[in-house]
Amino acid sequence: MKKVNTLRFGEIEVDEDKIVHFADGIPAFEDEHEFLIIPYDEESPYVFLQSLSTPELAFLMTVPFVFFPAYEFELDDANQTKLGLTRQEDMVVYTLLTIPAGQVEAMTANLMAPIVLNQANMQARQIVLDKSRYTTKHRLFPVKKEDK
Repeated sequence: MKKVNTLRFGEIEVDEDKIVHFADGIPAFEDEHEFLIIPYDEESPYVFLQSLSTPELAFLMTVPFVFFPAYEFELDDANQTKLGLTRQEDMVVYTLLTIPAGQVEAMTANLMAPIVLNQANMQARQIVLDKSRYTTKHRLFPVKKEDK
């Protein structure tokens, strides 16, 4: 176990085998290689991807299939090799979420660049889906009539 300071969660103890490793970092955060996935709460579909080296860096994520059941993409051989993925059941997919100006009802998911985790070896990558029909801003909740 190692102790890590975080802005959002205070000091937490991290089990070494729960550390998510991004060999190449995350786009725009290439120097960030170790993260922890922390559930928002037991009932929630949301999790935080907390950096272990930068206390104030935590991304909100979700498993996209909860909100977008038809979401799909193909993981190319190069990324499967980099992640060491050999079994489909070891793959977990997350999408990064954005909450514009604190408006939860306007939350969007980046379906164009999912986070793919091999839970067998805890290797992860953010995969940018070229030539995708997806964008970086898919609304999680429908627009209400008065919001238009």
